[in-house]
Amino acid sequence: MIQKTILITGAGSGIGRATAERLSKLEHVQLILIGRRMEALQETLMTCASPERHRCLAFDVRIANEWKSMIAAHQDHFQSLYAIFANAGVGGENHYGAEDRWDEIISTNLTGTYVTIMECMPFLQQKRHAYRHVVITSSCLARFGVPRYTAYCAAKEGLLGLTKALAVEHAHSGLLVNAICPGWVETEMAQAGIKKLADFSGKSYETAYSEQMGYVPTGKMSQPSEIAAMVDFLISEQQVSMTGQGIDINNGSFMI
Repeated sequence: MIQKTILITGAGSGIGRATAERLSKLEHVQLILIGRRMEALQETLMTCASPERHRCLAFDVRIANEWKSMIAAHQDHFQSLYAIFANAGVGGENHYGAEDRWDEIISTNLTGTYVTIMECMPFLQQKRHAYRHVVITSSCLARFGVPRYTAYCAAKEGLLGLTKALAVEHAHSGLLVNAICPGWVETEMAQAGIKKLADFSGKSYETAYSEQMGYVPTGKMSQPSEIAAMVDFLISEQQVSMTGQGIDINNGSFMI
């Protein structure tokens, strides 16, 4: 059986870590775990099955030249590229002015995803596998607006546009491109978001958490492992018909 390489960005924590842990259990799979901090990537690696099969690469996914250097140094691992989980991102508010985080949030979430896919595209186009996959982490905030999250909402909505454009462009070659739109997921990013809401409203973390879950029909956050299971399905050999889709996995916080 042909070796499959699956690349995960934002692999150092949260959804990326949970996905790495799950996918590492598949046969004939090697993972390329990418993030900014090697220490966090190594921690993820230790949660994976057969950690010796996988590689950790620490660099900034927004920078094309860093991609080129890493690919050149590890080209053997990219030759069997089967799937990309473009998951790297940052959250939080932004406010117009001298300390506006607009550029940081847009460049990390949107530009970083674009650069990731484009730098890896030559390997996906080698067609070593009949179907190859790209899964992009968008957000339920691509579906509705949130005050003070203008950059994050714009970036995540932009990722859905990127998903559709790439899906149409590459469908004929067997490259399937989809996005996931999680709602609240039990991660450090979500906890930081709840804390920010609590601080803004002068309430306790517990009260802010309860209020936010009150807006969610199921009344709960997803676990990272639930999102990992969806990614596993979207890149599986059984999934050969879905492309250009934004998959809402948000406990009912947005319904079409």
